[in-house]
Amino acid sequence: MGGLFGVVSNTDCVEDLFYGTDYHSHLGTIRGGLAVKNSRGIQRYIKDITTSQFRSKFEKDIRQMHGNKGIGVISDTDEQPLIINSHLGVFAICTVGKINNLEELASEALKSGMHFSEMLGGEISPTEMVAIIINQGNSFEEGIQKVQEKIDGSCTLLILTEHCIYAARDKFGRTPLILGEKLGSYAVAMETCAFANLKYEISKYLGPGEIVCINKKGVEQKVAPNDRLKICAFLWVYYGYPASCYEGINVEYVRYKCGSYLAKNDDVEIDLVAGIPDSGTAHGLGYSAEAGIYFSRPYVKYTPTWPRSFMPQAQSIRDQVAKMKLIPIKELIKDKKLLFCEDSIVRGTQLRKQVQRLFDSGAKEVHMRAACPPLIYGCKFLNFSRSRSVLDLAGRWAIKELIGKEINDPSGYVDPDSESYKAMVDVIRKKLNLTSLKYQKLEDLVKAIGLPKEKLCTYCWDGVE
Repeated sequence: MGGLFGVVSNTDCVEDLFYGTDYHSHLGTIRGGLAVKNSRGIQRYIKDITTSQFRSKFEKDIRQMHGNKGIGVISDTDEQPLIINSHLGVFAICTVGKINNLEELASEALKSGMHFSEMLGGEISPTEMVAIIINQGNSFEEGIQKVQEKIDGSCTLLILTEHCIYAARDKFGRTPLILGEKLGSYAVAMETCAFANLKYEISKYLGPGEIVCINKKGVEQKVAPNDRLKICAFLWVYYGYPASCYEGINVEYVRYKCGSYLAKNDDVEIDLVAGIPDSGTAHGLGYSAEAGIYFSRPYVKYTPTWPRSFMPQAQSIRDQVAKMKLIPIKELIKDKKLLFCEDSIVRGTQLRKQVQRLFDSGAKEVHMRAACPPLIYGCKFLNFSRSRSVLDLAGRWAIKELIGKEINDPSGYVDPDSESYKAMVDVIRKKLNLTSLKYQKLEDLVKAIGLPKEKLCTYCWDGVE
């Protein structure tokens, strides 16, 4: 997906920028970038973070950086931030989102005589496309509004100029953007967990489509938010960091409630409850508390050399990493009826192998409870599962196995009370070699988050835009 952080300070901002951006490392695994404005212009560094952590890649560079305002990005797509020279002045820009009509917009730009300089693997940089549209405006706020009007998908962005930072949340607020403040400094982040240890206090959650300008004097609203919010519900289930809040609602708290709802709808007889580390742990704790059943850790995660930020693109290596990170504890597994909570089941490839390792370690039964409904639609608005076909999703390959062909419209498999839904889930259960499998009902997930459903994006589960 990706993460953004920006800071404007009366003193040097580089340390806050570095650590604030690092607190977004769980959101992306491809590239990291920092840009600061100082008397010499805009100073920028971009690093490949596919094989090592953001922090280790920038530790030397930040010693050479200085400035009182800057932006940082963790990117799952193109190299960022970009530095652009335009009629609006020189600026740096970074974005998070997904542009479904990128080729159409690029073709339109090329026909009008524009060109693209940032080509990665033969593909046009989405961030450069956004910059080109912004340059069509008479001001930054006008240009950003043009971006929100023209793109099909979503785009949240930060722009670093000579005088300020522009921060803009995407049109429907599918991704969050939050302002923080401390004496002498202002910050903007996608993850509020970046604020606490840097001593920032949350001052405002930007609304959908809202644009602000941040300078040393404070925050000035340039464009007011609209009233249609469709924030990604998967942020609370999986993407978000436990210490973060979106729309004032904490991630860890929602995951406990998700686990609680799973337990309320269950009657299975088990010996212990566990969570698939790390994001399944809170769901498991919520289940355990509600059910009154002992919580344990039959699987532990080894993180010193296998951090979340190391996520290779080759599937074979990803599978090996997943295996090496999780270590079973046979003393907690042998002859036990185990129930594991997981945030979601995307494809199930790694989960199947983890389940088999439990049985190989002597488990009597292995039950799985997923904290969200089956994923059967490919995300149109963020870069979740960007490199994978929608047909790789567990729900979709299960449907294909059921009816013997691929379908474009899986809406008949959304209702958890339908026979088609139950048959789909049973195919997944058998494929994963589970004793039983249940998914969270969408209505319970919505209740756990606490926002009205119409303010949440639930497209990947029910196809509703």
